[in-house]
Amino acid sequence: MNYWLVKSEPGTYSWDDFVKLGRDHWDGVRNYQARNNMKLMKVGDEVLFYHSVNEKRIVGLAKVVKEFYQDPTTDDERWVVVDLVPVKKLDKPVTLAQIKADPSLEGIALIRHSRLSVMPIDAAHYNIILEKSK
Repeated sequence: MNYWLVKSEPGTYSWDDFVKLGRDHWDGVRNYQARNNMKLMKVGDEVLFYHSVNEKRIVGLAKVVKEFYQDPTTDDERWVVVDLVPVKKLDKPVTLAQIKADPSLEGIALIRHSRLSVMPIDAAHYNIILEKSK
């Protein structure tokens, strides 16, 4: 199993919006590295849901339920989506400030590639974040 982090502006598409839908495709990605990451996502992979811009915090856990396919919001065949379902809202959101302050999270992609909207998270970092959310 792999672990991922997806970022969304809460004013545009929030965790609560996602939960109301119950299942949704992750669309609108127009960055090649983020797209390539989506192509690596497999059914069952776990996903951290991050509110970007003003909040800058991980708020929930999701799961991949369908691997990549053509993005239905565009005719451009270069862009793909994956289907996700919400698993649970974190008991306590984990902020970017907390992540940056923790030396054990020093190499996390969220800090190294802060503008990337879909990124891999290694298992050790994923587990540390889950511990911080309790």
